[in-house]
Amino acid sequence: MIKWIIVAGYLGAVLYVHFRGKVRLRIWRQLLDHSALVAPINCFMYAFSGVPRTPYIPVDNFPDLEKLRAAWPEIRDEGLALTAMRKIKAADKNDDAGFNSFFKYGWKRFYLKWYEAQHPSAEQLCPKTVALLRELPTVKAAMFAELPPGGKLNPHRDPFAGSLRYHLGLATPNDDRCFIEVDGERHSWRDGEGVVFDETYLHWAENRSDANRLILFCDIERPMRYGWAAKFNHWMGRKVMTAASSPNDEHDQTGMINRLFRFVWLGGQYRRRFKAWNRQLYYVTKFGLIVLGVGLIVFL
Repeated sequence: MIKWIIVAGYLGAVLYVHFRGKVRLRIWRQLLDHSALVAPINCFMYAFSGVPRTPYIPVDNFPDLEKLRAAWPEIRDEGLALTAMRKIKAADKNDDAGFNSFFKYGWKRFYLKWYEAQHPSAEQLCPKTVALLRELPTVKAAMFAELPPGGKLNPHRDPFAGSLRYHLGLATPNDDRCFIEVDGERHSWRDGEGVVFDETYLHWAENRSDANRLILFCDIERPMRYGWAAKFNHWMGRKVMTAASSPNDEHDQTGMINRLFRFVWLGGQYRRRFKAWNRQLYYVTKFGLIVLGVGLIVFL
């Protein structure tokens, strides 16, 4: 009986994640999406959120971010220097599980901060921005992110609802053809302007202009209504998200998740070949393995 209650609760959380927005994946894809795996934890974050559970949240709810906005010219200059050195790039060794699928469409990044992981490369190359980020403990992760002309990010949900996403325009096309769309609501980046959104809503981005887009991309710890809920959220970030750290170069820290992801990526090459060979059989097999896993949990 208890196992069935757990299974029902889990499926209920997945369905809530699926239906909470206006824009949705197809239900079968949602069941196979990584956001389904962490749906119960994310529902906890939504239930005790201290800010509106809407696709976009007013930046005024996060007064600390004004320090970043006010310093955007200095942050931009360090970002442009990295661009000139071609330091903002895709992962070298398939060791960035969280953003691996973005690289094939032109998206690039340079980590400045990732929870409790160490990035000496950022301290060396971007000392002013790193020093500023250290003054803002609610900013748990930050990076420079480029989206070149023609670049795009396909519709997706980020996995962890314990954070919210902040984008600060640095050197953008200042053009409505370069945009992000969150749950059907579009935002176009502008230099010196910021936006906060919930990255667990379905969102996508595209640069249809002829100019590169450079932004400061941050994860902000989601404010919680109660202190005990905030402590749990903070613990999740410290213990789990730190393990997902990815390096800029060989001197930076690589978290355990990304150390393992290299092997997962190799296995993924065979998975993609199977999918290309017979797409229908691939999805039947994938769904069957999930059902088998759930069955083992329930009946063993």
